[in-house]
Amino acid sequence: MENDALAEDRETLLGDAFIPTRGDTDPRLARRLVLDEIFDLSLYERLRDVAPPDLRDVLEQLIPIETRHVRFWQEFFDVHVDRLDAARRIKLEFLVAVCRVFGAPAIHLVLEAIEVYGVRKYLDVWDRYGDGPLGPAVRSVLDDEFRHEDAVVMGDEERRIHPERVRNVFLGLNDGLVEILGAVSGFFGAFGNTSAVLVASVTVAVAGAFSMAAGAWVATSSEAEVERSERRRRRFLGESTGDPGPNESPLAAAAVVGVSYFAGAVVPVLPVGLGATSVLIPAITASLLIVAVSALLAFLSGMAVRRRIAMNLVIIAAAVGVTYAIGLATNAVWGITV
Repeated sequence: MENDALAEDRETLLGDAFIPTRGDTDPRLARRLVLDEIFDLSLYERLRDVAPPDLRDVLEQLIPIETRHVRFWQEFFDVHVDRLDAARRIKLEFLVAVCRVFGAPAIHLVLEAIEVYGVRKYLDVWDRYGDGPLGPAVRSVLDDEFRHEDAVVMGDEERRIHPERVRNVFLGLNDGLVEILGAVSGFFGAFGNTSAVLVASVTVAVAGAFSMAAGAWVATSSEAEVERSERRRRRFLGESTGDPGPNESPLAAAAVVGVSYFAGAVVPVLPVGLGATSVLIPAITASLLIVAVSALLAFLSGMAVRRRIAMNLVIIAAAVGVTYAIGLATNAVWGITV
């Protein structure tokens, strides 16, 4: 009975497509795909126990789909892994804990993020193997992702993961962290006095938050005005204006960027307020937060997590090093004392 079910799954997803041998594929890719599907299935099963009734129905529909994907890829690659590795188990427990605390909104975001990541992952695989023996299988799973799973997750609701929101949150947090950490570092190099560093850093943080909010408002409103003028021009010429879709409110964009910037700025400033006498503790706390924020936003947007984290840590290290050197040079040249 089990073999008949597997054969049916394979026939459903592949039709008459050629089934490649182990030598036709990358073993690491095969293991990754199987483990990712097992992770999704495990997550859906765990979330079903904590979800409200409406979302429980969604998860009940997703679980058979993921079960079919797990069994299919295990047979496809002949990789019979049935247990998550340590990293995925930690990620699973973390996401379940977050969903327990924040409830339905968090579950919605997680489900959307899983779909975004899955689509991105299989599109990357398609770019690599689409013209080879793996192509028909990837196409069939992508079709399942694009049509069936996406419809189940979204239903009639509007998406909660919007590129503009992800961009604004990351823009504000990242700028606040890096800019104010750089300011704290430079002030320590120049002043060497905790009170002076605190006052100067808080001043820069508040000014920066207002500046970033104003910039986001101007950019968003200008973009909306350009689009509105273009639609009017097309309407005058009798051309199709298309569906403009939902536009982001300039005020909302300004609020998100400004608040995110200030939240990021607080991280390196707070240790100074608690008595830090060097840039070391602010740099550590900022690095920890940038790792967490990068991982979260990479998960929500489907970006490569390790590359994003590594790039931001390099930026932070450069900001601290350069600004501290500038502060020391300023002190040496002008002999600043506080």
